[in-house]
Amino acid sequence: MFHSSDIYTVTDFSRKPAEHIKRLNESKRPEILTVNGKAAVVIQDAESYEKMAALAEYADSILNIRKALAEEGRELTNFTREFEAKYGIKR
Repeated sequence: MFHSSDIYTVTDFSRKPAEHIKRLNESKRPEILTVNGKAAVVIQDAESYEKMAALAEYADSILNIRKALAEEGRELTNFTREFEAKYGIKR
């Protein structure tokens, strides 16, 4: 996801913001901005951020569904066995 070529100083970003924005929009890869040689912030283009946020929301919903099923549901193997017995399905 990150390449060493995607690391810049905050100073470099503040001196050439248009260059960074153009590169972000073209590459669709985030950039790491450093302060005193240490990672300080990550920046990315809006489209990539929206995709990342949507994926995070989707992953969160899957975790919530799994949690609900674990609390209220039953083991898949038990369900499968009961379903197959009820409908006469043989493997």
